[in-house]
Amino acid sequence: MRIIAGELKGRRLLSPKSDDVRPTSDKVKEAVFSMLLPWMESGSVCMDVFAGSGNLGLEAISRGASKVFFSDSSRESLALCRENAKLCGVTERCVFLSGDFRSNIRRVKETVDVFFLDPPYADRSIPEALQAIDEAGNCRKGTIVVCEHRHKDPLPEQLYGFTCIKDRRYGATGVTIYERE
Repeated sequence: MRIIAGELKGRRLLSPKSDDVRPTSDKVKEAVFSMLLPWMESGSVCMDVFAGSGNLGLEAISRGASKVFFSDSSRESLALCRENAKLCGVTERCVFLSGDFRSNIRRVKETVDVFFLDPPYADRSIPEALQAIDEAGNCRKGTIVVCEHRHKDPLPEQLYGFTCIKDRRYGATGVTIYERE
């Protein structure tokens, strides 16, 4: 696992020891960030809601995000995120939130430009996470939500004030990108 582009390009990240955590593959991550180019501006605020290893959030920092909120219910995963942020030398641009994703989304009081939702495929928590984002009030018109899911479990065109603007398949992985209306 590595950072693909930006100021941290080539940095290796520590991988999770548990098989319960499924980091986004480099191929999918590269595709996601290519799709985000029109929206991912320098100074963006992001939230990696099901952070796991911190792979997506750290890629966002490497590509110019000024701050990333890393959220995970697993203490081990959050410790791995912290360690990876430390390895990359970017801990000052990171906020780590432990606990349930719904409460962590509500805890963020800043406007978030890009949310990353990559829960364990069996969880199917993406609709609940979109609802929590909608209710938390920390997004704006134009906020982007990147959802990684099993492609056999497609997501709807519209959900909680978000409209699908891109939907792609990479092997068994589906990537759906929503924009706030």
